[in-house]
Amino acid sequence: MTAADQPHLLVSVGSGVGSVTLNRPQRLNAFTAAMLVDLRTTLEEFAADEDIRGVLITGAGRGFCAGQDLGDRSVAPGAEPPDLGESLEQRYNPVVSAIRTMPKPVVMAVNGVAAGAGANLALNGDIVIAARSARFIQAFARLGLIPDSGGTWLLPRLVGHARTMGMALLAEPIDAERALAWGMVWSVVDDDDLGATAGALAADLAAGPTAGFARIKQAVNASLSNTLADQLELERSLQQAAGWSDDYAEGVAAFIEKRPPRFTGR
Repeated sequence: MTAADQPHLLVSVGSGVGSVTLNRPQRLNAFTAAMLVDLRTTLEEFAADEDIRGVLITGAGRGFCAGQDLGDRSVAPGAEPPDLGESLEQRYNPVVSAIRTMPKPVVMAVNGVAAGAGANLALNGDIVIAARSARFIQAFARLGLIPDSGGTWLLPRLVGHARTMGMALLAEPIDAERALAWGMVWSVVDDDDLGATAGALAADLAAGPTAGFARIKQAVNASLSNTLADQLELERSLQQAAGWSDDYAEGVAAFIEKRPPRFTGR
């Protein structure tokens, strides 16, 4: 089988975890239009499948994702320029939205380079585990572009204004240890341990109170634009619903009985 014949996504489901591996290792898993459409569809299917209670995304080979595959677009002197706004609207933005609104925890296992949209896709995960080889690069300025895929929204909230501007204007690689120190990732592990560590974490989350996790995501995401009064009201509403859930009753019973909880995700 040639590289062109290989699926650009490897999808599997097991132990309550829906896993996606970006699978164009010969191109550092750079995105094509077709790949983005399939990734969006896969994430939407994961969101709708009640048997999937956690999501894991990683990259094949020596990199997570190098961003847009520039060879997938026609950009030549004198030719009609591509509509990058349309590309974002139709392909990148729906993928970012699918991750942010996924009613289940999304774990990103970042191996090697994560550049451009690949970096911002990774950083939109709920928990990001970085291999020591990981490098996050806001490469857009090298092409005269702006950080997209949520980059200009997410990065100031993760690392602050000064670091965001440095990353965006200089397009310098941020290694895994610096990303950890700056609060961009949850943890850093040896490359050989990345798959097992991220897989175990995703499986552990998939055995947790899924509906409660969805409410946590909803509350934290809303806090980025809510007033305190709005956030307090949202917390009241979400906590009320959580208190009526089967998982809350199970969690309390398990605590009192001094045993591990058996959550159903409902």
